[in-house]
Amino acid sequence: MVVSTVVSATAVIDAPAEVVFEQIADPAKQPDWDGNDNLRESESGQRVHAVGDVFVTITTRGHERHNHVVEFEEGRLIAWRPAESGAQPFGHLWRWEVRPLDDDRTEVTHTYDWTDLTDESRFPRARATTSERLQASVDRLAQVVAT
Repeated sequence: MVVSTVVSATAVIDAPAEVVFEQIADPAKQPDWDGNDNLRESESGQRVHAVGDVFVTITTRGHERHNHVVEFEEGRLIAWRPAESGAQPFGHLWRWEVRPLDDDRTEVTHTYDWTDLTDESRFPRARATTSERLQASVDRLAQVVAT
């Protein structure tokens, strides 16, 4: 069986692009819609604004992750690479692309790319991050912005 190292999910969300992007760019809001059930919490005040920003999350397993923003376009694109505190990123990437279709509908694509992951002990968890799990995040995000 061939396992893809890049998986994604796309959906149209009935909400303005600005509202959708604000949920993604504010790490404190991410645990509310994380479909991987991987995030326990993120402190408020860490809203991402640029490439080079680093935001901290706590995983459901209690690990602190320092997420290094490597792609950013306000209202359209954000991507980060997680790392342990003081260490280089592990090599995987989480990306969100937001494309307004009109004033009240937004196409959202969520991608997980573990092509550059070298720590083989992380491969089982990376393989378990499927397009279905990404779709769960997109679906939960849609529910959050609809309320």
